[in-house]
Amino acid sequence: MTAPRTRPPGMNDVARVAGVSHQTVSRVLNDHPNVRAETRDRVLEAIAALGYRRNSAARALVTRRSGTLGIVTTDSFQFGPSRTLIAIEEAAREAGYHVSVATLRTVDTSSMNDALEHLMDQAVEGIVVIAPHAEVVDAVRAFHDRLPIVVVAAIPDPPESVTTVSVDQGLGARLVVRHLADLGHHEVVHLAGPHGWLDADARASAWADECELLGLPASEPIKGDWSAGRGYEVGRELARSGPPTAVFAANDQLALGLLRAFNEAGLRIPEDVSVAGFDDFTGADNFIPPLTTVRPGFEALGTRIIQALLGVLDGRPIGPAVLDPQLVIRESTGAPRS
Repeated sequence: MTAPRTRPPGMNDVARVAGVSHQTVSRVLNDHPNVRAETRDRVLEAIAALGYRRNSAARALVTRRSGTLGIVTTDSFQFGPSRTLIAIEEAAREAGYHVSVATLRTVDTSSMNDALEHLMDQAVEGIVVIAPHAEVVDAVRAFHDRLPIVVVAAIPDPPESVTTVSVDQGLGARLVVRHLADLGHHEVVHLAGPHGWLDADARASAWADECELLGLPASEPIKGDWSAGRGYEVGRELARSGPPTAVFAANDQLALGLLRAFNEAGLRIPEDVSVAGFDDFTGADNFIPPLTTVRPGFEALGTRIIQALLGVLDGRPIGPAVLDPQLVIRESTGAPRS
């Protein structure tokens, strides 16, 4: 009698039965080209004999469908990329897929290739790249032909095999400027995000364009990052030099810092200064006062990203998808002081 099996067969079992190394089994499972035909057949026979096909990687060898999607993201802890990651995971799970995440500590082609190789070892069917930096987009171009990819960014002239999905950052900025102009503000100062971040650059560019369209002055935006600390510094400087009637901050954290600085300076919001942000950060409705901001719609974004990737996998590629954000008007904006 054969002793009952106490665990499912693993790659080491397949290697032992086939008389090959663990690495050779891995190469067969990942359809590596540098495996002799007779060796591949021997490994496949061992897989069948041991019942190892129940493993997702072995199923992927036959069906090309592993039920796993890959996500490449940076190690940024900023709200937008983090919330996008969560939304993608939730949408993938609802679609019946598992997710494997690879995080980039440095943004370059070498790191991107390492992340790709890691995800391919997981037998992922396709990859979503959350690309907040221009450098990420450049790195994507180096491996676009290796696997179906959806890039979360609005990039010009993407490679044919790359689908892009994004929130219309420019529309969000224009909605803020129009809202403040409609309230009667004759100038909207912009506290920008860091240069090189695609979202920050798009918001700043659209702010300048909309100001010009509406006949409002648009001097150089104030240089910022994404932190409340920087917003606080800028707010103190503006309060000392004579504050404008309206400030559009590139994200809600910057806006939070502005609100604190203006409050400490004795300025009333929105009677003396209107402040608007971007992202609808968790808790923005509990700022003092509640913050007017742009809501990107992360849940809808995650769903659209997964739909796009599954469409590519099913042979139904779609063109670039751009989602409209929503302006959420709260008590931090109002008519300018007379």
